[in-house]
Amino acid sequence: MLQPNNEFFREVTLRISSSLDVGEALHNLFEYIKDIVPAKSMMLSYRSKDGFYLVAAAGERSSELQEINPYQPTLFLEESEIERLEAELSEHTIAVDSTRILLPNGAKAMMEIVQRRLPHFNIMFTCMLNTILEIRNEIIGEIVMFADEGVTFSREHAVLLESVKEPIAIAMSNARRYLELERLKDMLVEDNRDIRRELYAISGDQVVGAEFGLKMVMEMVRNVAPLNSPVLLLGETGTGKEVIANAIHHNSPRKEKPLVRVQCGAIPNTLLDSELFGHEKGAFTGALSLKRGRFERADGGTIFLDEIGELTLDAQVKLLRVLQEKEIERLGGSETIKVDVRVIAATHRDLLKMVAEGTFREDLYFRLNVFPIIIPPLRERKEDIYALTIHFINRKCREMGLAVRPPLTAEALQQLQNYNWPGNVRELQNVIERALIISRGNPLHFPDLGNLTENMDAKPSRRIDFPCEADSPASTLDDTINRKIRQALVDSRGKVHGPGGAAEILGVNPSTLRYQMRKRRIPFGRKL
Repeated sequence: MLQPNNEFFREVTLRISSSLDVGEALHNLFEYIKDIVPAKSMMLSYRSKDGFYLVAAAGERSSELQEINPYQPTLFLEESEIERLEAELSEHTIAVDSTRILLPNGAKAMMEIVQRRLPHFNIMFTCMLNTILEIRNEIIGEIVMFADEGVTFSREHAVLLESVKEPIAIAMSNARRYLELERLKDMLVEDNRDIRRELYAISGDQVVGAEFGLKMVMEMVRNVAPLNSPVLLLGETGTGKEVIANAIHHNSPRKEKPLVRVQCGAIPNTLLDSELFGHEKGAFTGALSLKRGRFERADGGTIFLDEIGELTLDAQVKLLRVLQEKEIERLGGSETIKVDVRVIAATHRDLLKMVAEGTFREDLYFRLNVFPIIIPPLRERKEDIYALTIHFINRKCREMGLAVRPPLTAEALQQLQNYNWPGNVRELQNVIERALIISRGNPLHFPDLGNLTENMDAKPSRRIDFPCEADSPASTLDDTINRKIRQALVDSRGKVHGPGGAAEILGVNPSTLRYQMRKRRIPFGRKL
């Protein structure tokens, strides 16, 4: 007769604790125990309120079992079904403390249920032996053994398994903790990747013009940033909506959490659910692993929905539900996941016109349009062109590895001021980069702008002569001083002191001029 002994206990403990990979540890245990207990396969699983989870399997067909996602329920049974099943199988069960033998008639009924619910779970057995695993009276799972046709487990086999349930329970507990750590590690790696990508995308991006053309916009940013209210950024293409979205996020209490960007027009409708809400392993062909969607990755942070007007009506319905319920479901999953996400949307389209035409949902429009911010086009804030030009020259010189910054003449700056910029700030950035490529150290010029009168847009523009010949009577003293300093910098090609420097042109001490420039945030020296 088989009896528990120290050697058996020692071998089981050593093998189940032989690896952090619970699948490998269970395989090592199976290779030893199959010669003592006539099992053809065995598995570790645990039961939660939403179903049975398979953790690891060993023996025949174990490779098929291992393909099941340990983060997704393998089998779901209602509590009433479990109670009814246990009652029906009780007459076919032999109990030895917390270990049970399910005899052939009961095993047949159990197998029919499993195969009906899980047709891919292709495992055949005629007898089953299982024991509940507990630590400090808390059930953490169970170990199950399956016997082949013609084999029936005995009470002695049940006594053996009962004698080693403590070390197996400890191994099971460690395995579940290990799986959870692996899941959290994968989430952290994914979040870090997104954060690095977002930081790379915004590196060097700053709100140039915050004190001038975008002063009112930045005042609105400062008002709304500390809140959780949705923000809708409106403006022409290239006005810098993403830069403003970055400013809102990085001035909010969520700044330590991810800022996840979604280019709505770039996601095919067939992949929208997967991209925004994620998918479970096996949800569709090619879904080889669990993937968290953009909303789940933005949890606790901000999601920036760029070009929201490009979404189809079907996609708008799904987005509206998320915004209302603040919860998502991964594609192929049944679990409802709560998300805490601040939404910033942006578009260059006329959403009200789209609502009237029936191409944009009215309820979604009002959900997003809580705090609209209109970003003016560059032609309406030409006072920012000088600062933007210097900013892009410095940035592109660093990116291109140029040791010497080509000078910007007053004529070239005037040419930029006179142009109407239909492509806004993005077009200015591209024009500066092209000019730097062809300058070869010579003063910058902009032949691509062509004939200014031909390039002028038909839209009305507010022409600002900068630098100006005479001060407008309506100008404030600060405006006048700013223009004079910038004019002197242009005339001196950025030189502050010495012969021909801006200080000499203005007739002031160089230290006084530098103080005024720092105070007024006018770049000079290495900042140029």
